[in-house]
Amino acid sequence: MVHILNKENTILNKFLAQIRDREVQTDSMRFRRNLERIGEVMAYEISRTLDYRTTTVETPLGEATVEMIGDKIVLATILRAGLPLHQGFMNYYDDAESVFVAAYRKSSKDGSFKVKVEYVSSCDLEGKTLILVDPMLATGTSLVLAYEALIAKGGEPQHTHVASVIASEQGVDYALRHLPSRKTTLWVAAVDAELTSRAYIVPGIGDAGDLSFGEKL
Repeated sequence: MVHILNKENTILNKFLAQIRDREVQTDSMRFRRNLERIGEVMAYEISRTLDYRTTTVETPLGEATVEMIGDKIVLATILRAGLPLHQGFMNYYDDAESVFVAAYRKSSKDGSFKVKVEYVSSCDLEGKTLILVDPMLATGTSLVLAYEALIAKGGEPQHTHVASVIASEQGVDYALRHLPSRKTTLWVAAVDAELTSRAYIVPGIGDAGDLSFGEKL
């Protein structure tokens, strides 16, 4: 299942416009904050689909019955670009566990590349709800490799929510083909049609990691 959030009127579109705008995105602090705010919106949307349990809290004047999230949530992100988006989710799921994957493109002289997973830090994922966040879903290769690395180390979650800010049509199709369909929900803020020969999304936003933290060598 895929949810494309900018198809509806939502404050999310303001944050999307600002991370796309080449004039606005030169302010790295504002760019990071907008990714964080998008994460908060996506965290709220995902929260509407989770399982809840009834509990009672004691107030100064009595007792109140409230519905609380029953899922054991694990937040996962791909370093380094995913950190601001991850923080947005942490702002809402503040009692969640966090796990991380380091992946990078190893380029060849002909311009082609392979994605290498270099580092995985995971808790036990068995029976939990995994939310895997990554700002850009281009080819989908990094995402799928990160998911496979996490379950190889931590076990298989009960359900996985994948959250990306900008996705290509090709990336969405690849993710849907290679992730377990009945146990995965894909959330994207916007889907762009074009993917260049070097796997950059157009119109996209550019390199989310560089815009957040500065250009890498």
